[in-house]
Amino acid sequence: MHSKLMFPRSISYLLSVAENHSFTRAAEALHVTQPTLSQQIKLLEEALDVQLLDRSGRTVRLTDAGEVYVRHARRALEELDAGKRAVIELEDLSRGFLRLGMTPITEYLMTSLLDEFNARHPGIMISAMEMSQDEIEAGVADSTLDAGIAFTHTESTETWSNKIELHTLFLEPLSLAVGTGHRLAGRQKPMGISVLQDEPLILLNQNFALRRHFDLYCLEHGVRPRIAVETNSLSMMVQSTSMGRLITVLPTTIACTQPGLYGVPLLPELPHHTIALIGPKDTYKSPACRAFGRLAAEWNFGRSPVSLGHESGPAAVSGDLTTDKSAHAAGRNQGSPELTTAR
Repeated sequence: MHSKLMFPRSISYLLSVAENHSFTRAAEALHVTQPTLSQQIKLLEEALDVQLLDRSGRTVRLTDAGEVYVRHARRALEELDAGKRAVIELEDLSRGFLRLGMTPITEYLMTSLLDEFNARHPGIMISAMEMSQDEIEAGVADSTLDAGIAFTHTESTETWSNKIELHTLFLEPLSLAVGTGHRLAGRQKPMGISVLQDEPLILLNQNFALRRHFDLYCLEHGVRPRIAVETNSLSMMVQSTSMGRLITVLPTTIACTQPGLYGVPLLPELPHHTIALIGPKDTYKSPACRAFGRLAAEWNFGRSPVSLGHESGPAAVSGDLTTDKSAHAAGRNQGSPELTTAR
């Protein structure tokens, strides 16, 4: 098409002439000069290589080609207007799409965050997928995911350091978890590390960061854990442990809030691990992605702390955003995890 074609302005000019049957009245309606109007129509006709207007009579009318073109042009302008409205709706978060990756562990920890996000922005469709941290980082790096929430571990993060950025949400301690019918349930005094060799364990397999962290802990303390079952299902871990024979290692929040589990402290203390929001680095973030990052910061400040040495009740991980923020100051990155912030 003609390099000087003004779209969609030239089409709007054509429609105005067709409606007013006059260049003069169309120019007045558009608040432009008649020569400007005539020039735009001429450029459009040259670009299409066809005459759109019959100027021979007392009034200007569309040619047959003009009639056909105007029918399509009106639909095109309607679509452009709809596109403009859709962009506005994306920016004001009344619609949109968020692709989120979560590990089995963070899925349990962050459910209340997703529920709060949906309550605030019901028009945004959330696609939350369970996967390993390596898969989350790869997905964010290649833009198949908008964001992810996972434990952090240095090895995989370095692989994608030029494509992803991590923002700490909170530190989560790990605890020994037993069923409420287990002989260790109710114990408040820390257990010695030998319990890991004496009791059968059910653990996530080595594809997951939590397992790798636990293996490193055992290696550092010269312990060979008695692993009876490996799985990729956190639900299986929780349900099997609650039956009372197997024990496991879980984030303290899960160990102390899932029905049927009892959190027991361990010495030497199991490590604290960082739960982080993972997002793309130095690239476009959708309005939904930016909003999720902002809410994650608020939600982090509203998490209720949990403590070991009590039986799990029906209470879930708290996502109450009205909780006193001062109670959660320790162990937190002071920067906002909004994915538009710097490195």
